[in-house]
Formats: sequence, structure tokens, C-alpha cells
Amino acid sequence: MIEQKNNSNHYDVLIIGAGPIGMACAIEAQKAKLSYVIVEKGALVNSLFNYPVFMTFFSTSQKLEIGGLPFVTISPKPNRNEAVEYYRRVAETFDLNIHLFERVNQVIKKDDGFFEISSSKTSYTAKNVIVSTGFYDVPLLMNVPGEDLPKVTHYYKDPHLYAFQNVVVVGANNSGVDAALETYRKGANVTMVVRSAELGPHVKYWVRPDIQNRIKEGEVTAHFNSELVEIREGEVDIKTPEGIKTIPNDFVIAMTGYQPDFAMLRKFGIELPENLCPVYNEETMETNVKGLYLAGVVCGGLDTHKLFIENSRIHAEMIVKNIMAWF
Repeated sequence: MIEQKNNSNHYDVLIIGAGPIGMACAIEAQKAKLSYVIVEKGALVNSLFNYPVFMTFFSTSQKLEIGGLPFVTISPKPNRNEAVEYYRRVAETFDLNIHLFERVNQVIKKDDGFFEISSSKTSYTAKNVIVSTGFYDVPLLMNVPGEDLPKVTHYYKDPHLYAFQNVVVVGANNSGVDAALETYRKGANVTMVVRSAELGPHVKYWVRPDIQNRIKEGEVTAHFNSELVEIREGEVDIKTPEGIKTIPNDFVIAMTGYQPDFAMLRKFGIELPENLCPVYNEETMETNVKGLYLAGVVCGGLDTHKLFIENSRIHAEMIVKNIMAWF
């Protein structure tokens, strides 16, 4: 065990984020007999909780497993609801020390080598800190007039809300395509607005033919090489190759992507070059601040297609191995 301070809120490892990778880090810390706590601003696996209700993962269930606990499903690829339930069982099985609905506000490295962490509820000290906050916190804005209207959302959840409404979906990657298809099947009049000339390259292979056929049949309208330029209460303006088109509109689902909380990373002292990919050692996951680590998709910066649960689970072992090497 690393040196402890006389403080009930002191830990060997403090983990920010109770997503799958943050939980994997906690499991590894537990195996190494390190004291730890996970501090999460929202619900357990908050990002997954905010995924669309009927979302299906690219990965098989085996590739989403952590801690050696089997993830059993009846389908080749699990859905969002199954994943949320699985990770809740992981938390129960390992009796993980998790503080939910508590936001970390600041992490400061002190002269004595310990970190001082302040949250929305209390304060902590820790020898090591792991940031595993994902990239779902900050939506990429369109920066168009009317984007702040209540009818605009960057987080799509349940298609039933949009039944029989005029819906504009911005974006044609997985989230945009899923939103377009699901709302269409609930009776919405769907228009897709896509900046590029075609659907996103990462669209799930079993979904691509479906959306292509809906567009071909005219059941979903798609404007390619186009962008939304203004949103008003009952209509929107779309800039298309043929000029500005104004169409009736009740809701805008802006699936424009997300990014890590770069302001938070900078506040913690982590270096961010011009490409906004955080500075860290790829062998240990340690940042430029000694004892401060990154884990999971937050490591990818703006390249959110680089890291997933399945290829970043290993970060937990790498980090704890490096921590244990120091004593």
C-alpha cells in the first residue's frame, strides 16, 4: 500500500469517471490492494446511460467485458440496455467504491507529491489520479442562429418523442443514421442534412443498406453537401447545392459529434497541443503531470473513432502496473 495520510478522504488512486474504463481501473486497483474511489458527475456509466435507448454496439459482448465478468447476451451484439445492466452488475460484483452525482471541479498537484481534489460535495487527497471521462460531455455546436431553441437537441434518446413531427437530423454517422431511421419508424417526417457527399464511413454495416433504401424510396429526405444555416420555431433554412431551402420543422436532432472536456484537462495541468490530443506516455498512460493518468477514449482528443471500450480496457492494467512500480 502506498503511504497514507491521516485522512478518511485520502486514497492511493482517485478515478474521475464511472464509465467502463474507469470501472476497469478501479478493479485493477482493487486487485493490487490499492485504496481507491471513483468520482462520477452523473449516473453509473453516465455516457452509456445517455445513449439512444435502442442503440446496438459495434462490438460483441465479449469485447465489452471488464474484470473477467462474463457479459452474456442472446444477440451477437449487445444493445444499450443490456450494457447498462451489465456494468451495474460489475459494480455490484466487485463492490466498487463509487461516488455518483458528484462533479470533480479541480485537481492540483501539491509540493508534497499528493494531489488535492475538490468536488461539488467534498475534497480528497490522492497519490495518483486517473481521468477517464470519455468524450460525450461537450457537443460540437453548429453555431447557427436558433441552435439554443428548446426544440434543438444534441443528445438523442427515444424516438417516440418525435412521432408524427417534422424532424431534421443533422449528421450521417451512426448516431445520425440511427436517429433518422428510428424516428421515421415512429411516423416522423424526417429530413437529413449532411455536410459531405455521402453517409459517414463508420456507419454500421447492417444499418447502411437500410438508410440507403429509405433515402432511395423517398421515405427519408436527405440533403447532401448541405448545412443547416438557421433554426426558427416552425421552420429551418438549409443551404443546399441548389440554394437555400426553407422547410417546416418541429424538432432538430443535431448529431454533430462530441469532444472531451478540454477546458477541464487544461485546468488539471495536462498539456494539449494544437491538435488537442492530450500529452501522455503511451506505455504508462501517465501525462506530463507525474501521477496524473488518462484512460479510455479521452486519450484520443478530437479523434473519437480512435479508441473504444474494447481497445482501451488495457489502459487499466498499464496504469496500475506503473503505479505499483513506484513502491
